[in-house]
Amino acid sequence: MATSEAVLQVLGGSLPSLFGSDNSFRKLGSSHTSRSFIRIRKKRGSKCVNFPNCSNISYRAIRVDCFQSTGQSVHGDITHSYLRSVNCKCQQADSVSSFASEKGNGSWISDNDQSFDTVLGNTPSVMQFETVRELKVGEEDFQSNGSLRPNVSVEDTLNRIAGNSIEDEAWELLRESMVYYCGSPVGTIAAKDPTSSTADVLNYDQVFIRDFIPSGIAFLLKGEYEIVRNFILHTLQLQSWEKTMDCHSPGQGLMPASFKVRTVPLDGDDSATEEVLDPDFGEAAIGRVAPVDSGLWWIILLRAYGKSSGDLSVQERIDVQTGIKMILRLCLADGFDMFPTLLVTDGSCMIDRRMGIHGHPLEIQALFHSALLCAREMLTPEDGSADLIRALNNRLVALSFHIREYYWIDMKKLNEIYRYQTEEYSYDAVNKFNIYPDQISPWLVDWMPSKGGYLIGNLQPAHMDFRFFSLGNLWSIVCSLTTDDQSHAILDLIEAKWTDLVADMPFKICYPALEGQEWKIITGCDPKNTPWSYHNGGAWPTLLWQLAVASIKMNRPEIAAKAVEVAEKRISRDKWPEYYDTKKARFIGKQARLFQTWSIAGYLVAKLLLANPSSAKILISQEDSELLNAFSCAISSNPRRKKRGPKGPQKTYIV
Repeated sequence: MATSEAVLQVLGGSLPSLFGSDNSFRKLGSSHTSRSFIRIRKKRGSKCVNFPNCSNISYRAIRVDCFQSTGQSVHGDITHSYLRSVNCKCQQADSVSSFASEKGNGSWISDNDQSFDTVLGNTPSVMQFETVRELKVGEEDFQSNGSLRPNVSVEDTLNRIAGNSIEDEAWELLRESMVYYCGSPVGTIAAKDPTSSTADVLNYDQVFIRDFIPSGIAFLLKGEYEIVRNFILHTLQLQSWEKTMDCHSPGQGLMPASFKVRTVPLDGDDSATEEVLDPDFGEAAIGRVAPVDSGLWWIILLRAYGKSSGDLSVQERIDVQTGIKMILRLCLADGFDMFPTLLVTDGSCMIDRRMGIHGHPLEIQALFHSALLCAREMLTPEDGSADLIRALNNRLVALSFHIREYYWIDMKKLNEIYRYQTEEYSYDAVNKFNIYPDQISPWLVDWMPSKGGYLIGNLQPAHMDFRFFSLGNLWSIVCSLTTDDQSHAILDLIEAKWTDLVADMPFKICYPALEGQEWKIITGCDPKNTPWSYHNGGAWPTLLWQLAVASIKMNRPEIAAKAVEVAEKRISRDKWPEYYDTKKARFIGKQARLFQTWSIAGYLVAKLLLANPSSAKILISQEDSELLNAFSCAISSNPRRKKRGPKGPQKTYIV
């Protein structure tokens, strides 16, 4: 109690000079401070709604089982109290009670009898106070009598408390973004911006596969497994959905970009409604682009769930194994391409608008490599999987060699490209892709540090995209697509170019921005992707979590910790924007949604990982000895010489 009283005394105004020097503590009644420490909420009468059992109805959408009268409220205050699970007869995620951890659920501590007159100056007659969490921050800084220890400054203690207050706010906002389906959490919406009108919502009220990944990781690190399990199994059900655009259907393994829980009238009964899951595979998206990365992220999250919860029964289910194989079949399908990299259209990943990344973008290759490693680890050994695993291993070796050999660039490689000979017709050609040295932009010559390097954004015949794409480089470290030396070199470059890639808010999605005539031609004069905005050089706080995983893997967590400190200076005050504009990330994005969920979750994951670095193992993939030996054999042989001759018979694999 001495600690709590001392903290409350500090927060109550005993040190006005300190509060006056920091906008975060200017007044106790500010929304930031009051929400972080003491919650005031009106008492509400609790309502209990009984749900009858649902019948299993065959319908185009996957039917939810909760029926309700049209005049009856079912959702209630779901942001602070979970709805009771509903007994449904249709397919739904199984219970994970045996694996759920209680200690990380952030339980509310209510004290209706305690008076806070001395703090707030009024008696809570119709109000109740709920402490969001115990004020343990800085507890070690206080002596038993409540005074500060001699070697601890008040400012240090307040800074530590402020950091925790941001985390508390982030967790509150993350939970408020949760989406419920039949009374169970199944995901988080993209953004819950109160300033957006209904017409401006677009699809930000949906659950995106890629957007939920940091949210799911945050819940896993907190020991809350149910929402992740539900998300995995419900999106798996959507994989087999009928998806057609202009009479054409894509591959069966395609996962949706997003889904929404809709309430629709029950067939034949106008007085009742039901919920349905309504997925979007890209047929309604801006640009009508299929989400290639959704299935890859789904596999990565599935492995993380198993490693974090210890519940391997999910990945061993027949339907889940089939889902993994369908995604692999789609990715490993034969085509016209000569390269082991995945060929995709523009806008098929996080950069989902025209930005000149069509072809073989690094982000897709890094996620592809990571998903292959995760899938190989989870596939159950059986006769039907042997050929698939063999094809998977062959692709992993070829992909690793291709990316490390041809995507890597540093000062030495840049000088080599500068001296390339062109128009080489030979099996022993040095300039395999006929890259013209004039493609090297002046910005790159000045920007490349003497120590450090990175993977370029794209590689095609006669074309190298020299832009630095953050997610692709960071995830290449996480999944061991790069060597240890290359991984350290990427982090060296980030440190050397901190003012360009981090500046006032981490982290640039790509660098540099397309400008002038280049912007007009490549983006099609996209008004949202103007120079240093959105995908064209904007800063995205959600990338903090990928930076944290990569830094921890290479035993350099101080890089991520420094970036988190930069973000904490303003991200809460700015209301958790989707992205930031300008070259130094000074402005909130001109079209950025506020309270963007993956900005919130990205920050939380980074903080959780830095607090417990060993937990990053659920995301990290190490290169095993078999692949390393196979890769060494590929290096030791002449990589510029292709053996020619009749091709031997190959076994086909059936998924």
